[in-house]
Amino acid sequence: MARTKNQSKRRLRRRDFLIGAGAAAFSITAARHGVVLAAAANRRIKAGVIGVGQRGTMITDMLAKHGGYEVWAVADYFAPVARAAGERFGVPEARRFSGLSACDKLVASGVDAVFLETPPYCFPDHVDAAVNAGLHVYIAKPLGCDVPGCLRIRDAARKATTNRQVFLCDFQTRTDPFFIEGVQRVRNGAIGPIAMLGSEYNDESFNDPPKTATIESRLQQLIWVNDEALGGSYLVNAGIHAIDVALWIAGQMPVSAMGASRIGRADPHGDSHDVYSVTYEFADGLILNHRGEHLKNRFEFRSDCFAQGRDGYLETGYTTQVRILGNRAGWRGGDVVDLYPSGARRNIDTFHKCVTDGLYDNPTVEPSVNATLATILGREAARRRTRLALDELLRENRRLEADLTGLRA
Repeated sequence: MARTKNQSKRRLRRRDFLIGAGAAAFSITAARHGVVLAAAANRRIKAGVIGVGQRGTMITDMLAKHGGYEVWAVADYFAPVARAAGERFGVPEARRFSGLSACDKLVASGVDAVFLETPPYCFPDHVDAAVNAGLHVYIAKPLGCDVPGCLRIRDAARKATTNRQVFLCDFQTRTDPFFIEGVQRVRNGAIGPIAMLGSEYNDESFNDPPKTATIESRLQQLIWVNDEALGGSYLVNAGIHAIDVALWIAGQMPVSAMGASRIGRADPHGDSHDVYSVTYEFADGLILNHRGEHLKNRFEFRSDCFAQGRDGYLETGYTTQVRILGNRAGWRGGDVVDLYPSGARRNIDTFHKCVTDGLYDNPTVEPSVNATLATILGREAARRRTRLALDELLRENRRLEADLTGLRA
């Protein structure tokens, strides 16, 4: 995990982030471009995984079983975690890195691509390091905890595209055949003009123990989701799945959000709210209502989105089904099966094909940046209990600072 760097504030406008906006051109040559191009079909891609906790281990296992990757290096802030992953996946001790400097050491270890599975506060620094070294990047969601971090990811990804580096954001729903066809049918008019969108994300909260002298105790077992500066909040880190589907259907960014949120979990120590009710408004009058709760109350997991049209509706569920019911016609769709692992496998396979076939258009970046910004907008509007315009949020450009005092280098 790398230390957050200070940046000067910039005045920003909503149109810079609308879906479909063009990427700015960069005339920067990647330092390791020759190494990147060498990762071609005639040999396996040397993969370095940063963050080998629960999901990071799952991703590493998928890389090891894929056949097109070599697990070349692993990194984690916690030395025992990096050591265990190295032993499991046959990584030599010299390429098992730990501490805050682990990312820089892994980037310099000879890898072709990095897979980022850390708390999202790390992502801007880690992405900058990887892209500047000419490496391909595979990154989990969300892309940051605040507007400045998200914009650094956007800028680095644009640089990667210009320098012919692959940059893939790992959202699972956008890989599912039923989601893809359902959204396309709606785009083609299957339910008529869309009047309203609804999204819902419900799950248990994560452990939120008392804080200690440093944040070291917050950096594992998803405890960091409770802290906005480390994980973005429950809305940004988890609710983003459902909101991303809504934005996918809408094909546009919201212009504002308003709502309310609160802490409902027992004995909280982090500052993230865990109960949300947010209404987004779009430039054409479209409305998106989102609700979410993260309480240990045995309510079943749900990550759903509904599109209510004049002539029918689209139903999508992360663990249920996708279908269309309409006044004149419908679509049976199908059951969504094991999307959490199967979506990651599809993304890992797509990433490999992009690297080996030289496909550098990086289409997952812009919607992932937009989804992250939209959830940050919703978090801030709900916390302030006011209507907040996206333009205003971008102008504020407010940074959340993680206190890394006392952590091991």
